[in-house]
Amino acid sequence: MTIVPKPLLASGDFMADRRADYAAMLAEGGDPAAAAELMEQALELTPAWAAGWFQLGEYRQKAGHSDTAIPAYRRTLELAPDDIFGAFLKLVSLGAGDRHGIPPSQYIESLFDDYADRFDAALVGRLDYTVPGKLMHLIGKHVPGPYGHVVDLGCGTGLFGAEIHGDCAYLEGYDLSENMLAKAEAKGLYQHLAKADLLLEPAASGLFEGRAAQRADLVTASDVMIYLGPLKTIFANAAALLKPTGSFAFSVEKSALDTGFELLASLRYAHSAAYVTEMLVAHGMQAFAMEETAIRMDAGEPITGLLFLARST
Repeated sequence: MTIVPKPLLASGDFMADRRADYAAMLAEGGDPAAAAELMEQALELTPAWAAGWFQLGEYRQKAGHSDTAIPAYRRTLELAPDDIFGAFLKLVSLGAGDRHGIPPSQYIESLFDDYADRFDAALVGRLDYTVPGKLMHLIGKHVPGPYGHVVDLGCGTGLFGAEIHGDCAYLEGYDLSENMLAKAEAKGLYQHLAKADLLLEPAASGLFEGRAAQRADLVTASDVMIYLGPLKTIFANAAALLKPTGSFAFSVEKSALDTGFELLASLRYAHSAAYVTEMLVAHGMQAFAMEETAIRMDAGEPITGLLFLARST
């Protein structure tokens, strides 16, 4: 589900906003085609309204008109090139974007800033999210603790931190969302928390500002890859963080493809084991343990993931 930050929904034009409100009511009532017609009328009044074009794309797509949704998403990107709405991902999902391109950091950041207050309840309470506990079990099985220096990438609200904090000497957490970091800080699990962008190369990611490379005995990324698509930058960051004897533990959603990765209708990325192995090797690492398991529920069905442990070669 796409979440558009509420302050950006309004156009500033009373008549356009009113038509957009009626359009939302029609869409909720099961008539996205009529909703699209009303949004078109609203956009005649406010043609530079990026959020309106994005909403029009969603209504057209839900009505089964992907061919006309595509230009609406493209117009969104023209008006809001920082792509806080995630139009890039919509275009990729419709076969009209570069599937190997890097997803927009601004979209991921705003998505999780908005999601932070209900993140734990939604994932653990309603979706039976199990990655942190299962990843910790895999780590303990193959690399028994205690652990010295642990770096938790994409730490979110600290769900994995809660699993490992009692078994390590020093725990760092990094996330793109400041609201998620605030939730993690409130739990008192981490010795250091900071903002970082895992879609950037190590020199620009924020992981090494005033901190040494090759400092971690264990680097973790619990349910992070599903938002990143290409894994080049996060694997480069993990490799730079690890001590020569360190381990990298992470999860991916399993792709039905034999090779490569794909963007699913859920707007999450799924990766094949072959692609993960290829990217590890490209960054001087190799997997020494892998486990296939259910990682969450989605629409009443279990989602299959792959848990990996890797080390430097």
